[in-house]
This record gives sequence, C-alpha cells and structure tokens, in this order.
Amino acid sequence: MTEEVQIVMEDGSDKMEKSVEHLDLELGKIRAGKANPKMLEGVMIDYYGSMTPLQQISNISTPDARTIAIQPWEKAMIGSIEKAIMAANLGMNPDNNGEIVRLNVPPLTEERRRDLVKQVKHICEETKISIRNARRDIIEELKKLKKDGLSEDIEKDAAADAQKLHDKFIKKVDELLEKKEKDILTV
Repeated sequence: MTEEVQIVMEDGSDKMEKSVEHLDLELGKIRAGKANPKMLEGVMIDYYGSMTPLQQISNISTPDARTIAIQPWEKAMIGSIEKAIMAANLGMNPDNNGEIVRLNVPPLTEERRRDLVKQVKHICEETKISIRNARRDIIEELKKLKKDGLSEDIEKDAAADAQKLHDKFIKKVDELLEKKEKDILTV
C-alpha cells in the first residue's frame, strides 16, 4: 500500500473513531434511571469569575443507584453548584447538608423510557451516517489517487479495507446502542 493510500485510510479511520467516541459521550449524558457522574458533564460553575466544569472543583460519586453525591473542594461553592445544577435543567433537585450536594435520580416512567430509547436510536443513526460519510470520503480520495496514477488493484483493495473499517465501527455503534437500550429498559 502506498503512503498516500495509508494516509487516506488513517484519516478515515480517525473520523470514524471520533464519531464513536462522540456517541459514547452523548449516550453517557442520557439518564437511564441509574445515577451516573457523566450526567453532570457539561455543568459549568462560576469559579472566581471563570466558568469551570463541575468535575474540576469537586469530587462526584454515586453512593447508590439513585444518588449522585457532589463534594466540592471548597464549601463556599455549594450555592454556586446548586444554582448551576438547577440552570442545567437536569430534572433533579439538589439537596445539601452544608458539605455535600446530593441529587436524587428519579425513576423513569415507561413512556419516558420509550422516548429515551427513540432518542438513543436517533443519535446512533446520526453516528452511522457520519461513519458512512467517512467511508465515502475515503473512496472519493482513492478515486482521485487512481486518476493520479494509483494502480486499480491497490485502489480496489483499499476500498475493500475501507468497507471493513466501516463495518467494524458500525458494529461498535450497534453494540453501544444495544447496551444503552438494555440499560434504559431495565427497571
């Protein structure tokens, strides 16, 4: 395989990998009825004038399946943390004892579970589309290289490799979907 083909394949593989990583991040934010520290990713706190992720100013743990405990490194931040959680509209009300902010994760209704599964399937489908687009980009680049003198055999082999890459990442997406769906539907 020539160097140009290798670069095209690695670039396409990186795009597919990033799509799956993004999917994993997005799925982590979806509440499955169980407490998960990932639910608080994206919550920003005004920390002495600069917006800082909650994870950087506190310790976040899940003492049980229905509770998230947030222990700020500075007790003075408890009020700011409560305000930020309310502003993030997570559907949970913070409760504090002066040292720790607790979030009780409410159980999901059957209808809410079905809606979440639909949302998860939609996100997974968008990821599959971006993986297909990455494969299409690889194949288009290979065609350009063929016009510039790449042999037809190398182009066909590389296109087959692109399809294998595509299949591998689509399988990862399906596995993540299946796992998250099971997570949501398990009461």
